[in-house]
Amino acid sequence: MVKNKTQTKKTEPGSEEKMASCEPSGEVRDASGSDAPKLSELLDGGWKIYEEVDSTNEPLGSNAVQLRVRRGLGLLQEAARMVAQLDLFSRNEDLEEVSTADLKYLLLPALLGALTLKQTSRDQRLTTVQTARDHFMDFLMRCKEYHVTRFELPKRRESPGEESHSDLPAAKPTPGSADLVAMATQRQAKIERYRQKKELEARLSDVRSAVESGQADDEMSREFYLLNVRRWITVSLEEIESIGQEEEILKNIDGLKQNSTRPTNQPPRPPMKPFILTKDAVQAHVFGAGYPSLPTMTVDDWYDQHKKRGALPDQGLPRRVAEDEDSDAKEREEEEKEKKAENDDEESLMKARNWDDWKDNHQRGYGNRHNMG
Repeated sequence: MVKNKTQTKKTEPGSEEKMASCEPSGEVRDASGSDAPKLSELLDGGWKIYEEVDSTNEPLGSNAVQLRVRRGLGLLQEAARMVAQLDLFSRNEDLEEVSTADLKYLLLPALLGALTLKQTSRDQRLTTVQTARDHFMDFLMRCKEYHVTRFELPKRRESPGEESHSDLPAAKPTPGSADLVAMATQRQAKIERYRQKKELEARLSDVRSAVESGQADDEMSREFYLLNVRRWITVSLEEIESIGQEEEILKNIDGLKQNSTRPTNQPPRPPMKPFILTKDAVQAHVFGAGYPSLPTMTVDDWYDQHKKRGALPDQGLPRRVAEDEDSDAKEREEEEKEKKAENDDEESLMKARNWDDWKDNHQRGYGNRHNMG
């Protein structure tokens, strides 16, 4: 097994002092000679800001949170610039050759991508997600070169020159058996990544307290940073998949905005005439067209038609007069009967008493034999 740099350089006496003087995470200063933050301080500061922003209860779009996001991005970008100047990583070396103190700088692109996604500018959202995707892809490619763990590298997105300029959306192929197999494989990969992520987080919680308290040895510190790198690999794969979906939505929104602002050369459509949907011709003939139609008869024809039916106002007046006369006669007859009863007319009293006696002795309907067969 190949040993790391810290172990191979212990064979020469006095080499530890030389290593301390050349350690990249220790004494990095600018060219002017003035004191500058150490590389480890920049990484730790940006990492801490990301954890605070990720776990805060404040709205992500608030000014205070966005100010911390920009500050953290500044620290991580400065750290990435220093790492590029020092040329800490090479394609010609293995993971075992990377010193424990340098392992944590593998996380710089992943932290930059995660903190970039915390920006909430709506106008620059498409650029933001594309920049974050580039950071995550840089991190995954570096981990792939060092063979940190086994995973499939996502496909790179198309460059602006390769993108289709057609306004019409591309036709999606119909799902076949190959697509169903790919979907099942993708689902299984997601489940496996989720399981690995939970296992890594459980192991990280065990060693985090020892590393943060400074009581961890070199082996435990190396395990801590390797676990973080493997955890961020699963996070980066998930974020790239989400970015791809969001990027497609944002591009469609931009296309709709551009199409809505273009002037249309089509003439305005004429207004539609009202119409009614009928089940058949008979229904249309009975209920009509659904709106007032032209007149079908003259006023004289209407008068003659109503006159034959006796529905005119002047035809009902005599009938009403006769009915009024009959009602008046009945009222006068009742008044006369009341007056005779009041005057104690013997004839009327006798007639009324006989009528009452007859009703007492005979049931109602007695003697009515008409039409009884």
